[in-house]
Amino acid sequence: MLLTRATHSQCIQLSDVVGYSLLLLMPRNPRLRVLFSIMKLSVSLRYSELRLLKEVSAQLLKRGISTFHSRLCKNDGLFLVHPAVSQALAENRPVVALESTIITHGMPYPHNLSTAKAVEAIVRTEGAIPATVGLLQGRVHVGLSSEELDYLARSKTSLKVSRRDLPYAISKGLCGGTTVSGTMIAAHRAGIHVFVTGGVGGVHRDGENSMDISADLTELGRTPIAVVSAGVKSILDIGRTLEYLETQGVCVATFGSSMNFPAFFSPESGFTSPYHVNNAEEAADLIAGNLSLGLQSGLLLAVPIPKEHAAAGQQIENAIQAALAEANVKGIRGRDLTPFILQKVNELTRGKSLQANIALIHNNARVGSQIACALSKRMQKKTWTPSAPHAKEREKDLDSQPNIVVIGGVNVDFIAKGKTDKLVFGQTNRGSVCQSFGGVGKNLADSLSRMGQRPLFISAIGTDSHSDAVLNYCRHMNTSGVSVLKEQRTATYCAVITKSGDLSLGLGDMDIHQQITEQYVSQFEEKLSTASLMCLDGNIPVSTINYVCSVAKKHAVPVWYEPTDSDKACKPFLSDSWKALGYTSPNLAELCTMNKALGLPTPAVLPSSVEEVLSCAMALARPLLDHLQCVVVTLGAMGVLLCGEHNAGSVDLQPRRGTRKGRLCAVHYSALAQTAAEIVNVSGAGDSLAGGILAGMFQSRDTHSCVRMGLLAARLSLASPHPVCTTLTTDSVDPNKVQPPQSWPQPNLLWMEE
Repeated sequence: MLLTRATHSQCIQLSDVVGYSLLLLMPRNPRLRVLFSIMKLSVSLRYSELRLLKEVSAQLLKRGISTFHSRLCKNDGLFLVHPAVSQALAENRPVVALESTIITHGMPYPHNLSTAKAVEAIVRTEGAIPATVGLLQGRVHVGLSSEELDYLARSKTSLKVSRRDLPYAISKGLCGGTTVSGTMIAAHRAGIHVFVTGGVGGVHRDGENSMDISADLTELGRTPIAVVSAGVKSILDIGRTLEYLETQGVCVATFGSSMNFPAFFSPESGFTSPYHVNNAEEAADLIAGNLSLGLQSGLLLAVPIPKEHAAAGQQIENAIQAALAEANVKGIRGRDLTPFILQKVNELTRGKSLQANIALIHNNARVGSQIACALSKRMQKKTWTPSAPHAKEREKDLDSQPNIVVIGGVNVDFIAKGKTDKLVFGQTNRGSVCQSFGGVGKNLADSLSRMGQRPLFISAIGTDSHSDAVLNYCRHMNTSGVSVLKEQRTATYCAVITKSGDLSLGLGDMDIHQQITEQYVSQFEEKLSTASLMCLDGNIPVSTINYVCSVAKKHAVPVWYEPTDSDKACKPFLSDSWKALGYTSPNLAELCTMNKALGLPTPAVLPSSVEEVLSCAMALARPLLDHLQCVVVTLGAMGVLLCGEHNAGSVDLQPRRGTRKGRLCAVHYSALAQTAAEIVNVSGAGDSLAGGILAGMFQSRDTHSCVRMGLLAARLSLASPHPVCTTLTTDSVDPNKVQPPQSWPQPNLLWMEE
C-alpha cells in the first residue's frame, strides 16, 4: 500500500591549545583530523594562545577548510542560517539583512571590513540582529562570523553573485559577495523582511540602446523584501530606473518629509518619488500593508544621505561624467563598470565620495534597523489590518473555539489514471479523469472534521470558477479562516497515475499558498494560543511557519508538521522553529531533507529492504526526538514507523509536559494489503493516515488504536476518487468495529540509541 506523499599542504602548525578549543577547529579532512588528534594538549589557555586560536581559525577559513565550530553554527545545505539569526527569526525579533558586494567589490581593504563591522554594530545598537549574506565554498550564508567577514574582505577572487550567478557559484563551490538581487533571494528564503544596502542598481546610462538593466530591479518586482537604500546609484539613469520600477509594480517611497528621490551621494536627483514615509513607524505600516496583501513584489525605501556628509553634487557629477568617459575608452562594461566608476570617482574627488559612501551606509543601517524594530513591534501587537475572511455569513464560526487549528493549502485536484501498466509520454493514453478537492492542509482538516473534530482551517483561495466549488465541497468544515483573494487563482493540481496506482507525473499551480502570510494568520493568534493542537503543512511560507512556531512555543501548544514533499520538508529546520514542533509525519526522503537542513549526515542512496529501511529511519529520526514528541515515518507499502518515548509497549503519542523520562523506541506497523485494482487515488492517503492518528489521540485512545485508525483511513482514501473518502467517519475506522481483510499484524518494537 502506498502512503504517499585538504591536502598536506593545508596543514597548519599549532602550539598547545586546550582540547575543547582544538575540537572547535576540527576539520572535515580525515588526514587533518589525525594530525589534530595526536597533538599534545594543554589545560591552560593563555592570552597569546587565544590570539593563536583566532589566527588559526582565520587561516583554516582562507584555505577553504570547514571547521567543526562553523558547522555547529549553521544548517547544512545550500542556504545556511547563523544560529543568532535563526533564534531571532523564531522569536519574531527584528532582523536586518545586509549585502556583501560592498565588502568584496564596493570598497578597498581595509575600509570594506571596518565598514561592514561598523554597520553590523549599528544594527545591534538599534536593537536588531544583523544578517550579512555571503557565499562561502558554494553555500549561501545568512549571517557571517567575524572570521568570515575578514575572509571576504581580503579575498581577491570573490565572485559578484546575483540571481543568475547563484547556480554556477554553488556548483563550483565558489566564494562571493551577494548583490542586492542575490541578498534578496537569501533574505526572503530565511524569512527576513528588511534589507539594508548602499544603493540599488538600475537602468544604465544609454540603457535604451544597450538594454543594460540591473537584475536588482526585476528582483524587486518578484521578491517581497523591503530594500532600504540611498536611492539609485548616481552613475545610472535615474529617470528610466524609476519608470522600470513602476513597470515591475515596485512601491517606491522616500524616507522623510521630502518627496525628492535621492541620488546616492546627493539627497536630490531631480526626480520625485511616488510616495514618502515620515518615520520608521510609517515605513513599517507600508511594509505590513504589502505583506498583508500577499504581493510578491518588494518595496524600495529611499533614504537621503545626511546633508552634513553629502559631497557637493556638481563636483561628484562632473567626476562621474569623467569616469564614464574613461570607462568607455577602456571598454569597461557590465558588472565591472560600477566598481571602476566608484573607484575613479573616489580618486577624482580625493576621497570625498568614499567618505560619503560610508556615511550613507551607516545612515541606512540606522534607519533600516529602526524600521525593522517598528515592524517587529507592529506584528507582535497585531496593529495591521489583514484581509478579512471571505464570507461574512460565516464570521459567527470565529466565535466558537476550535480544539485544533489547521494551516495549509487547498487545491482543486485532477486525477488521471491510465488503463495500461505503462504510460507513454508524447501521445494520448487511455484512462479516466476525475476532479476532486485536495491540498495537504485541507485533507487534514477534512479528515478530522469527518471523524468528530471541528478544526479551524486557515487557507487562501482565489476568485475564480473553482472557489465556490471548493467552499461548497468543504461546507462540513469550519472554513471561516479561508480567505478569498481577488485576482488570484485557486490552487490546482493534476496527478497522472499508472494502472497500479503509482504516481507518474504531477503538475501544480500553487502560487496562492504564498498568500497564507504571517500577517493574515496572526489575526487568529488568540485561537492559535489556546488551541489543543496546531497542524501546519509545508506549502505555507517559511515566515508563516516561523510565526506559528513562535506562538506555539510561547503558549506551549503542540504542533504537527506535515512536510508535504522533500523540497518543502526543510522549512521549519532553516531556523530554530523546528524545536517548537511536537510531531511530524515525513516519508524517508523528507526525513533526509530535515537532517540535511540540520547539518547531519544522510545516506547517498535510500535503502530498499525492510530491515535497512527501518534502521535508516530510526537513525534519521533520532536527532529530531531531542525536541519532538513523536516522528511518524510513512514507509509506503512497508507501512508506518512511530519513533518516540516508550510507553506501554508502544510510543507515547500524548503531548509531553516537561522533559522526556522514558526510553526511546520505534514501533513498526505493517501496511494493510490492497490490490492495484482497488487503488484509485494516491493523493490523500498520507494525510488521511495523519488525520486518523490525530483523531484517535483526541479520543484518548491507545497508540495501537490510533495507528490502526490512521491505516484504515488511508485504505479508504486509496480506494476513493477523493483524497479523503467522503464516507469516512469515526465508526468506519474504529478498529474495534472494523476488521481488516486479514487480522491485525503484531507491531514490531525496536529500541533506539539514546
